[in-house]
Amino acid sequence: MRMAKDYYKILGVDKNASDEDIKKAFRKLAHQHHPDKQSGNAEKFKEINEANQVLSDKTKRQQYDQYGSDFVQGNHGGGGGGGNPFGGAGGFDFGNAEDLGDLFGGFGDMFGFGGGSRSKKQQGADVVVDAEITIQEAAFGTEKKFNLNKLGKCDVCSGSGGAPHSKITDCKTCGGRGQVKRIQNTILGAMQSVATCSDCHGSGKIPEKRCSKCDGTGTHKRHEDLKINIPAGIDDGQTIRVTGHGEAAPYHGASGDLYIRIHVKEDKNLHRDGEDIHSDVHISYPRAVLGGEAKTHTLEGVVTIKIPEGIQSGELIRLKGKGVTKRGGARGDHYVRVTVDVPKKISRAAKKLLEELDEELD
Repeated sequence: MRMAKDYYKILGVDKNASDEDIKKAFRKLAHQHHPDKQSGNAEKFKEINEANQVLSDKTKRQQYDQYGSDFVQGNHGGGGGGGNPFGGAGGFDFGNAEDLGDLFGGFGDMFGFGGGSRSKKQQGADVVVDAEITIQEAAFGTEKKFNLNKLGKCDVCSGSGGAPHSKITDCKTCGGRGQVKRIQNTILGAMQSVATCSDCHGSGKIPEKRCSKCDGTGTHKRHEDLKINIPAGIDDGQTIRVTGHGEAAPYHGASGDLYIRIHVKEDKNLHRDGEDIHSDVHISYPRAVLGGEAKTHTLEGVVTIKIPEGIQSGELIRLKGKGVTKRGGARGDHYVRVTVDVPKKISRAAKKLLEELDEELD
């Protein structure tokens, strides 16, 4: 069984560390372990880079604090699978360590932080929305519609940035690589570094004529209607990630992700405890003694349950398999707490019967 990673321990900071503390710790360790250095350690560098990507992102850090590094969400509606549980591909992208550039004062690209032979494209912003659902929808799953107003692919050029029927060619400035080399004078002498091409913005492609609607960026603000499956068993406060449905990135960059924060409405009749459901039922004293039937609320609605003879106030009646849907399709249980109501005033006839019962039980 794979152990969950402690990203705070990997960076050597505590859980209350500020963004600046995390950034400083990452820079120090990245400088120490970068694989291009003689004393570097590729595996260690990959590990601290992974920790930084999570802890330096507010949304991902919140998810990690709540669920740990093994939390994977979003299998419904296009969510992520294995590998990095907070987004991205299963491998690791060293090109995401762009905040190391100023640390090395221009050495960052030399060491590979500029993406090496890969062009560094822009990344679309993540989008966060809230979804309010009932306890029944949380238990059994549901489908929710979202109307998003966000930066999306241009509907005229389909994200290419070129006018209709315009030819897309390799960028002449960078030769289609998306990067240009430059020489910098440093205290160690002349150093060659790599920068994103300013003409094609890292895409390596240039349209002969730019799209008039998006001005060649391939994106513009637009409404998008989405239907997202909310998985059965989700709980209040959890988040679903839908990969690639955040804002589009200009110039052929990767789209961000959509995060759906779940809020489960309170139910006056039902209470959830993990995968179990709890409700209450009040019965009279004679029914507690003699047994009988009573009605209670469940996830499927109001049902009639059997009350066994001699039940005590506070006892639980278990309705097996009537709780929240678990992973794999099985369900938790429903527990009905019985409260025996003792009347403050009764008739003379009822009092006489109770006195006779009291004598019989002595």
